[in-house]
Amino acid sequence: MAPSGTATIKSLNYDRTLRKSWDCRLLKRAGPELMFVGEFAREIIHSELGVIECGTVSYEYYWLDRWFNIFRFHEPDGRLRNYYCNVNMPPTFEGSILQYVDLDLDLLIWPDMSYSILDREEFEANAMSYGYPDKVIKSAEAALSELITMAENGQLPRE
Repeated sequence: MAPSGTATIKSLNYDRTLRKSWDCRLLKRAGPELMFVGEFAREIIHSELGVIECGTVSYEYYWLDRWFNIFRFHEPDGRLRNYYCNVNMPPTFEGSILQYVDLDLDLLIWPDMSYSILDREEFEANAMSYGYPDKVIKSAEAALSELITMAENGQLPRE
């Protein structure tokens, strides 16, 4: 798929059932890194993020060889709103569909680079109920540590 083409992102549960999906545009592909852009078509109220306005732009970064993705949200006026990082199994990208297994462990980062870990209890509960193998648990924890290091060292995507 050439950059600027429409793509569908599918977030899956560990049992591969669909959690949610959305459409966006592929902006760049460089080796295992893919960058997409999408826009919120309606207002969303999130318990940790507050109100995400209709028109908020989401730059989405995925790596086919990493256990996380990073969303960079910008307000409709262009200001950086926050980063939202999902810990997930490495995605696949076939045709115009990118899909990943979301492991319910997230990192929320504000413009001042303060951050909080979200959904640890959900991750631990799903690890038990789905029977995550040790490799999945260790890879998820390592991905979270890598994301925190990236935030603390100013290495989050800015383009």
